Amino acid sequence: MSTAARQAFFDRTHSDDLIAFLGTSPSPYHAVASAAERLEKAGFRQVAETDAWDDAAGGRYLIRGGALIAWYLPEGAGPETPFRIVGTHTDSPNLRVKPVPDTGSEGWRQVAVEIYGGVPLNAWLDRDLGLSGRLALKDGTARLVQLDEPLLRVPQLAIHLDRQVNEGMKLDKQRHLTPIWGLGPVDEGALISYVAQRAGLDAADVAGWDLMTHDVQPASYLGRDRELLAAPRLDNLLSVHAATAALAAVATAEGAASLPYIPVLAAFDHEETGSESDTGAQSPLLGTVLDRTVHARGGTTEDRARALAGTVCLSSDMGHAVHPNYSERHEPGHHPMPNGGPILKVNVNNRYATDGVGRAVFAAACEKAGVPWQTFVSNNAMPCGTTIGPITAARLGIKTVDCGIAALSMHSARELCGAEDPYLLASALKAFLEG
Repeated sequence: MSTAARQAFFDRTHSDDLIAFLGTSPSPYHAVASAAERLEKAGFRQVAETDAWDDAAGGRYLIRGGALIAWYLPEGAGPETPFRIVGTHTDSPNLRVKPVPDTGSEGWRQVAVEIYGGVPLNAWLDRDLGLSGRLALKDGTARLVQLDEPLLRVPQLAIHLDRQVNEGMKLDKQRHLTPIWGLGPVDEGALISYVAQRAGLDAADVAGWDLMTHDVQPASYLGRDRELLAAPRLDNLLSVHAATAALAAVATAEGAASLPYIPVLAAFDHEETGSESDTGAQSPLLGTVLDRTVHARGGTTEDRARALAGTVCLSSDMGHAVHPNYSERHEPGHHPMPNGGPILKVNVNNRYATDGVGRAVFAAACEKAGVPWQTFVSNNAMPCGTTIGPITAARLGIKTVDCGIAALSMHSARELCGAEDPYLLASALKAFLEG
């Protein structure tokens, strides 16, 4: 596709809003709050899991920890009406603060961290890191915290002390990834006291925490023509943002009241560590929400089975663009490129959930949206990653398709994608949710 033709699809306003979304979403808890804010502006209202739900038409969402489920109920939707689901995840690999965080050595004050997910360790060296996450209080509430300033740093060993570093760096996960944040003796309780004070709290009221590091360098356009986007947490907040925008657009469009499906956004936590949590894709969270919407409309077990039989899920997650310096690592016949449109992810061993029927669903959505699309398949000699797609398909027994966009440096502290692709993906997701 020519540059001029691609530019016809490109809405930089969408990518600008993605940059803002990434900036306000350094942790899964912030990501769901940022998504909820956008849904609220589109007329959605929050519901509590502990409350009874009604059958009134309109948009709703719930938040549980770092997960968000949102749906729009059209007027006249019966209990057997199928769902159209976009599944995503809110977590990204990073360094997370341990339960006893204050440590140090040789006169340096440091913070003890645990490695979360599949982290390329060298990507976190010599970066200015902030802290974000949540503080759990003794009264049962939680407070979000976001410190966007250079507080911590994992310093790399100088080349003068490791002359063989360019022949292969080997980092010990326990010894070499501990960030510094000052000078002096170990000061027990100092980190949490500081974070609590910055959040306007008394440290004595803090009962627990889920804190993590993030690169404080903001997302930005890159390249001579600003055709690329360099940013943290593209995997997978780009998909969360695109799906949120798509759902909001569908719910506020003319004709939303007569949609043939119930559009749903499922943004799970803990995908990077296997999805085994109460907020992960392996939990009953999504299934319970779908069941409750059926029952709120007077549905039976039979109605639920009929609804799920007609349901389709698009699992949207980042994929790999062909790397110009390592092209031999990619499948020779499938070289996805940035700004080439969304990618369909295929693996016959069910690491991705896509099959031939799912391919047709994805192609129809892209055709309806008028956007180009590509296919990703792993090199047979390389192990294939996985997503929430196969988990969702197996847990709910619904047709599921894996898709995303092509990127470089996946799981790095800073990743790279085409600046046009976020809008192209959101357009395809909107067409899918509309049915």
